[in-house]
Amino acid sequence: MQSENPRDQEIFYRAYLRRDTSFEGIFYIAVKTTGVFCRPGCSARPPKRANVEFFRSPDEAMDRGYRPCKRCNPQHSVGDQPDWLQRALRMVESAHSERVGDRELAQQGIDPVRLRRWCLRHWGMTFHQYQRRWRIGVSIEQINAGQKVIDSAGNAGYESLSGFSEAFKRFVGSSPRNASDKTALSLDIMQTPLGQMYAAATSDTLCLLEFTDREDLPRQIKRIQSNMDAVFLPGSNPLTRRVQQQLNEYFAGSRMSFDLPVRFCGTAFQQSVWHALQQIPYASTRNYQQQAKSIGRPEAVRAVASANAANPLAIVVPCHRVIGKQGALSGYAGGVWRKRYLIELEAASGECQTV
Repeated sequence: MQSENPRDQEIFYRAYLRRDTSFEGIFYIAVKTTGVFCRPGCSARPPKRANVEFFRSPDEAMDRGYRPCKRCNPQHSVGDQPDWLQRALRMVESAHSERVGDRELAQQGIDPVRLRRWCLRHWGMTFHQYQRRWRIGVSIEQINAGQKVIDSAGNAGYESLSGFSEAFKRFVGSSPRNASDKTALSLDIMQTPLGQMYAAATSDTLCLLEFTDREDLPRQIKRIQSNMDAVFLPGSNPLTRRVQQQLNEYFAGSRMSFDLPVRFCGTAFQQSVWHALQQIPYASTRNYQQQAKSIGRPEAVRAVASANAANPLAIVVPCHRVIGKQGALSGYAGGVWRKRYLIELEAASGECQTV
């Protein structure tokens, strides 16, 4: 639906003037005088405030008669992983210790230059740097499973133990012999209608799911690193791909609960609040007082609100379902417009109830 909240519209317009790409997927700006709609980061000359309106999706803008900007292509999601990238990542996983070179990529119809540019833009590293980090992550899992360091070095494609140790220290910060104390977390980028999210997971546990523009994200990552003695390595694994699939189903309105193994990194009180959040039914809401009572701490309303704000698993652990006592949509670290979107999305699948 069209964004009608004046406060949201002012936030969106200022973000557009800044060309703030952290708002990608959250809104689309349509220019009445040209009949064109754009994404937030478009480099076109900004229109006057009186000449614009905002939409939640490209389809809504086009339904109102606007056509997509040829400069920023708003009908395509920024950061979407194209098919050729998915093929390249599968090649890395299947090659194990072997390096996937430009020749192998070209043989599969993948342009190495295009791949390198994509990785630099979205991950801040080349594809070959990604490969090295991916192999180090696999090595951590192998050493933790009891494999000898020298065997893990060979499996990672290193001919010498010294070369492997040097690369390991550079990426992990410690020697391979201390790898048994480390947890490798794959850090993947999720695409959603509300913008990009980071998902961090081991092969069997999701530890982080958060919007990439959240101010508290560095603190969240440090907390997980400290709690799990973890190393974040860019890339995907079967669990992060499962997260993306379930997010797609949720935003399509076909999934009302998540079937994902999670791990909470927080205090005992925070964890009790997060577990209680998981008990709030889909398309229902609670206020902070009710949430405090649900954990047997009716006097701890402010502490509950603080724990909600520190929730490391957005959407999957639905802190967006907790609202103010008078129904105010406040206190959501991802932004009030996201909270409103999520509540409206769930309400569209069933009448929203207050429990």
